[in-house]
Amino acid sequence: MTINAKPYDQIRVGDKACYTKTISERDVTEFARITGDVNPVHVDEAFARQSLFGKRIAHGFLSGSLFSTVLGTILPGPDTIYLRQEMEFLKPVYIGDTVTAECEVIEKKDAKKILTFRTTLRNQQDETVLAGQAVVLKHESS
Repeated sequence: MTINAKPYDQIRVGDKACYTKTISERDVTEFARITGDVNPVHVDEAFARQSLFGKRIAHGFLSGSLFSTVLGTILPGPDTIYLRQEMEFLKPVYIGDTVTAECEVIEKKDAKKILTFRTTLRNQQDETVLAGQAVVLKHESS
């Protein structure tokens, strides 16, 4: 993955960046291991078949973490500090789904170099599965 750095002054309202990833079995297993979230709807196929979803789903925060990938590596890039993230989980993300995280600048506060982004995660059917907003500070070294 290439890491980009866009100076705050070059960022405009309406700028967008995306990151696409196919959610794998390993992603879900490792996320469960790292976080300790071993809810059986994520890690137990027999349990998940009896659930509302009918099969295993990815952790919501695994899916939501892709916004951090966009913000920290693409737009605005390095030196981005998360201040807030709101997420509304609209549809499940299943193992094997290919999702695209899109972050669009919707507001700039120049005095403190704070940016607000619309954050949207879509699956391979172009269905919105997660929506929200992120607020970040773009710190720039002197």
